[in-house]
Amino acid sequence: MTNDEPFGAYVHWPFCLAKCPYCDFNSHVRHGGIDEARFLAGYLKELGHFVALAPDRCVSSIFFGGGTPSLMSPRTVATIIEAIAAQWRIAPDAEITLEANPTSVEAENFAGYRAAGVNRLSLGIQALDDRSLRALGRMHTADEALAALALAKRHFDRVSFDLIYAREEQTAQAWRDELARALDHAADHLSLYQLTIEEGTPFAARHEAGSLQIPDGELAEELYLITQDMCEAAGLPAYEISNHARPGSESRHNLLYWRGHDYAGVGAGAHSRITTGGVKRALSTIKSPERWLAQVEASGHGITSDEALSPEDAAEEYLLMGLRLAEGIDLSRLAAIGGSALSQDRLAALESDGLIAVNGSHLKATREGRLVLNSLILELAA
Repeated sequence: MTNDEPFGAYVHWPFCLAKCPYCDFNSHVRHGGIDEARFLAGYLKELGHFVALAPDRCVSSIFFGGGTPSLMSPRTVATIIEAIAAQWRIAPDAEITLEANPTSVEAENFAGYRAAGVNRLSLGIQALDDRSLRALGRMHTADEALAALALAKRHFDRVSFDLIYAREEQTAQAWRDELARALDHAADHLSLYQLTIEEGTPFAARHEAGSLQIPDGELAEELYLITQDMCEAAGLPAYEISNHARPGSESRHNLLYWRGHDYAGVGAGAHSRITTGGVKRALSTIKSPERWLAQVEASGHGITSDEALSPEDAAEEYLLMGLRLAEGIDLSRLAAIGGSALSQDRLAALESDGLIAVNGSHLKATREGRLVLNSLILELAA
């Protein structure tokens, strides 16, 4: 790790107006309100701790995620960006993304976020019909979402939005129609996630009880292939399993994760990867916002776990993340990280099966391999 490699800053705002029934992210509802000024002071204090851990870095991307960062005031966002610029350096062409929900109240702040320094907005639309939005627990309508998207495109040159497919009772034709509508409104990036049932969520309880039926494996595969083909035809090919972009408009912050570069995450439940002394460290902070804040105020940070990754663990993480990308991974880099090369016999067998493609030191999953990516990664890592 050199100081001129890409380096990211992630800011986790853990609060939402409501908890979606499919979501297992570290997000919390606080009906009594939030002391935003106190939390801002906590972010600034913890940021200083990470600057000391990873000094003299040039920040190539900043990502405000959550939770619902569009519940933050533009002034809070601006203050955090200013602090990052003052303590590290922000690259002149840095990508600064904020996730937002498309409710009309939050959309009113778009101009303020742009003035604060945000140059890319990611909208959590999730569906383009009201019935599905209600089932997903969303607090906006389809018309409100499209209005917010139009407003976002007026303020930001780069706009992405999310949709969830393989929803309850969704047919292949219904998804084709919805995706066609989404592509008509798309800017330069789409995140298209297949619904998964996450343990501990209301959807998991309903699924176990038999009251939530989602597409089976065969239909889910068809929906995935429809997604790939339609986005490719529209000029937004998949550069990662669930992410599609016009060439050159990929999320640089997420690429930083998937390519195995370092990043610092501040806020409750944030994760970091920081290399010091040639050792990559995996850090995470306390998930409870109030407990995180109390520890930050007492100790300067909310870190609850700080683990030095072994070369083997770091290599496995690079393999796991990098194979999600259409570009794949660099086998020589993988060997340098982990200290050993992958089995040539295993690579030859998987290539013969049509699951991977190897070109010199470059390895990527094929279209067929991406359909069984988890199994493929386990086979390569064995």
